[in-house]
Amino acid sequence: MAVTDKIYVKNHRQLVSQLDANFPKGAFSGATLDVLFGGGNLDGLNEATADRVIEFSKDFLDCDCQANPYCGHPERKFIAYLLDLRAQGLDPEAMVDVMTDDYMVYAYPGDIYGFLDDAVRTLEATEDLANVDGRPEEARRAANARAEIEGR
Repeated sequence: MAVTDKIYVKNHRQLVSQLDANFPKGAFSGATLDVLFGGGNLDGLNEATADRVIEFSKDFLDCDCQANPYCGHPERKFIAYLLDLRAQGLDPEAMVDVMTDDYMVYAYPGDIYGFLDDAVRTLEATEDLANVDGRPEEARRAANARAEIEGR
C-alpha cells in the first residue's frame, strides 16, 4: 500500500458537514479529490480551511494531464514533498505536524516511518545493483539519497 493511501483529511466530519457532501477520509481517494480538491464549491468552509484546500490543489493537483487528478502525479508530488520534509531534518512526527499545518492532511507517524524505511531499503538495493552493473555515478546518487533520508 502506497504512503499516499495513508494520508487523511483532518477534520473530515466537520468538512463533510460544512460542504454537505459525503467523501472518504483518504486525501488521495478519487471521491475526495473530486469533492474537496476539484475546485468545486468551497463556500461552506471557513477562510483558513479553504486556503489550505486551495494550497493543496495548487501544490499537488496542478498537472496538464488529461487524466488529472488520476494520473499519479499528485501522489508523486506528495511523496517528493515528504522526502523534502525529511531532507530538512524533520522526523516523522514533525513531518505529520507540518503536513497538517500546511494542508490539513495527516498520517500516522508509524506509516511515515514505514514509508521512509521502505525508501531506504529501495535505495540500498539500487546502490547495490548499480555497483554490480558498473554504474558508480548511479550508486553514489542512491547512497547520497539514502543518507539524506537516514539523516546523515
